[in-house]
Amino acid sequence: MSWGTELWDQFDNLEKHTQWGIDILEKYIKFVKERTEIELSYAKQLRNLSKKYQPKKNSKEEEEYKYTACKAFLSTLNELNDYAGQHEVISENMTSQITVDLVRYVQELKQERKSNFHDGRKAQQHIETCWKQLESSKRRFERDCKEADRAQQYFEKMDADINVTKADVEKARQQAQMRQQMAEDSKADYSLILQRFNQEQWEYYHTHIPNIFQKIQEMEERRIVRIGESMKTYAEVDRQVIPIIGKCLDGIVKAAESIDQKNDSQLVVEAYKSGFEPPGDIEFEDYTQPMKRTVSDNSLSSSKEGKPELKFGGKSRGKLWPFIKKNKLMTLLTSPHQPPPPPPASASPSAVPNGPQSPKQQKEPLSHRFNEFMTSKPKIHCFRSLKRGLSLKLGVTPEDFSNFPPEQRRKKLQQKVDDLNKEIQKETDQRDAITKMKDVYLKNPQMGDPASLDHKLAEVTQNIEKLRLEAHKFEAWLAEVEGRLPARSEQARRQSGLYDGQTHQTVTNCAQDRESSPDGSYTEEQSQESEHKVLATDFDDEFDDEEPLPAIGTCKALYTFEGQNEGTISVVEGETLSVIEEDKGDGWTRIRRNEDEEGYVPTSYVEVYLDKNAKGAKTYI
Repeated sequence: MSWGTELWDQFDNLEKHTQWGIDILEKYIKFVKERTEIELSYAKQLRNLSKKYQPKKNSKEEEEYKYTACKAFLSTLNELNDYAGQHEVISENMTSQITVDLVRYVQELKQERKSNFHDGRKAQQHIETCWKQLESSKRRFERDCKEADRAQQYFEKMDADINVTKADVEKARQQAQMRQQMAEDSKADYSLILQRFNQEQWEYYHTHIPNIFQKIQEMEERRIVRIGESMKTYAEVDRQVIPIIGKCLDGIVKAAESIDQKNDSQLVVEAYKSGFEPPGDIEFEDYTQPMKRTVSDNSLSSSKEGKPELKFGGKSRGKLWPFIKKNKLMTLLTSPHQPPPPPPASASPSAVPNGPQSPKQQKEPLSHRFNEFMTSKPKIHCFRSLKRGLSLKLGVTPEDFSNFPPEQRRKKLQQKVDDLNKEIQKETDQRDAITKMKDVYLKNPQMGDPASLDHKLAEVTQNIEKLRLEAHKFEAWLAEVEGRLPARSEQARRQSGLYDGQTHQTVTNCAQDRESSPDGSYTEEQSQESEHKVLATDFDDEFDDEEPLPAIGTCKALYTFEGQNEGTISVVEGETLSVIEEDKGDGWTRIRRNEDEEGYVPTSYVEVYLDKNAKGAKTYI
């Protein structure tokens, strides 16, 4: 099958068909280009999606990715980013292997098609010229024959006429012979041109046109093969990235399978564990009969077994109940709301017969007392707590992380120590590098001046010393939290008002020396200044020292009172003490012993002598 023999007379249709083939190829190129643009756009959107949900650096969100579920999600985002990269590879390969080659091929195809059809038109023009020559010689031959025939008829007519002279007849005969000769010449030319045209026509239809059409056919077939190969390449480009895309999907599945719910639960414990123990049971209090109220070792206000009993006063610090603000707890404990016990039935010899009696207190249900406990107005007992509360309100975290619970504080300090050690290692490596460079300069002065590195070396050394001091400071705090350092001394505890005059063992559990800030967060009370302690600010200097409440009178104990509750103080019959706060109508008077012990005693147990000149004193009747 050949276009030259089968389609010898379809030159125009072949021209249209080949042009249509080029249009199809260009349409396919446009299709591939749009596919590559879609792949790039899709890859860009996938990358933006992955980036959008990536955790921000140095943010709280980044800390959440320690959980296995979040790690799996992060792995999914990373795999999605790689997945997007494969779509970019598809776009690049289609552009380089299909689009670029086909665009170049289309240009070559157009040039080849133009050349072939130019040769075809040239052959057509040649055969048309030969045909015109044939037609011209044919018409000339026909004309000459007609002229010769007319000249012969005119001669015969003249020869038959007797009236015509012999000269006219001879002239007519010569004219007829000349016309006859011209007709013979035209016949010969026509015959020659006809033979030549037939030869040209045969070559045109059997040689030139078949050859040209064969080239056009081969060109068209190459175009068809090329577009088929491009389609195969189109599929292979996609097929090549399927294994990598499969690996991305396998990575997502593997990340999902790595999720460990038990590990995440343990991380929640490690993240939020405070280190405190839950409060014990509250003992039932029977108000139906007068009795001395005692507190169980498991009650909220009692001290733990083996721990020193805490006394609350002007400087006293209370134990922290994890879910109750200190000020509310201090309000309950500092000013006892329970009725004071009545005096003994038989007064001692030293007692005053007509001494003041305990005011009658209306018994209230325990639920009412608890509601009053939860809704009581906070009292600020310490300017240090006020300062720390303000700092937390303003979003300022103490340097020693004392506003965190013990376990969380330990983790923060450990992280800080690790970061400082990394910084120290980095500075040490830099110092070693500078030292080596200085040695090189000493051995080869032409490379540089060794003295130019002295300033930098001194600066790095100074930075290392600063970092080591800082690390030592945080290690000391960490050691205190972990119980490796002794807690505050007995004298310091007595000065802070947290312990009574009895001798107790040194407390090593740092969680028991913690206090709460006015907003309910945790702070760490430090009693001893270490050699690495940071210089106090002006704000610290202003509020660190608390002035004890001034005495407004004296009192004499009428009966012996065992202060077993938090906020109370034990007195012995006949003992003289200082009064720092008179009875507010609740049956309790606040007293002080030896400037270091304070507490409340029942007003009916003491005889009060107020100093009229004292500030805020009232006449006691």
